[in-house]
Amino acid sequence: MPFALIFYLTARRSLSASQNPLLATNPASMSLPPDRLDRFARHIVLPEVGGMGQDRLTRAHVVLVGMGGIGNPALQYLAGAGVGRLTLVDSDVIEASNLQRQTLFAASDVGRAKAEVAAEWTHRFDPALEVEAQVLRVTRDNARELVRDADIVLDGCDNFATRLAVSDACVAEGVPLTSAALGRFQGQVANFAGHREGQPCYRCFVGDAFDAEDCDTCAEQGVLGAMVGMVGAFAAMHGLRALLENVSTLGDPQWGQLYLFNGMKPDMRSMRIAKDAGCSGCGSA
Repeated sequence: MPFALIFYLTARRSLSASQNPLLATNPASMSLPPDRLDRFARHIVLPEVGGMGQDRLTRAHVVLVGMGGIGNPALQYLAGAGVGRLTLVDSDVIEASNLQRQTLFAASDVGRAKAEVAAEWTHRFDPALEVEAQVLRVTRDNARELVRDADIVLDGCDNFATRLAVSDACVAEGVPLTSAALGRFQGQVANFAGHREGQPCYRCFVGDAFDAEDCDTCAEQGVLGAMVGMVGAFAAMHGLRALLENVSTLGDPQWGQLYLFNGMKPDMRSMRIAKDAGCSGCGSA
């Protein structure tokens, strides 16, 4: 066990919250009540997160678009990290075929709205978190309103039309985007900040040709549950990087750096996405 954690746990048992050495070395931790301090102790003793980082996560708002295979593990780890406000967006209902990879749901949930069941899980997991379910399909007409007051948007939906609508809305509203996708044994995750000068958006990556509703689906191609879990967890990690930018050393969003996963070998590589000056989403940013 790391010395810093041993030191914290020993001190926490013997001192009141006002005397706790952890609070003296992490002033931002003083805003957390004792029960939250205990819950997030393993974050706070990490120099890369610390009290300042945990305080930031507590005050953050993340909008998750798509509560399927990627959204399930992403929500679990964002909630586990103490992200204070979560908005869950999905129009789908749970089907039996989802249970192989969407681990928040049980057989008794079949037929119910994914966003609502995921919100109920969040309430049970940590009642201190503020969570809202939006049972609707994201379109160009409602996307900007949905993302407007978010600190980041994490998109794990399964079609290009929604992805591009979300990306364009994030650029227009000045909100960073964590994008995660999966096809069979290939996964990809990237952070985008197309509203910033010189930074690409998701549309810079895929172009305008994918605005149509049609795309390959898990039903057609198949999907391995563990692969989806890995991509969703990495997306949550990437979202935390974006939330902690300019707050702690973990806050390195790596804007426009696309991570590509191969689940068959396995391996991971990355590539830099260039900003497209002619992009219809962010070209003027």
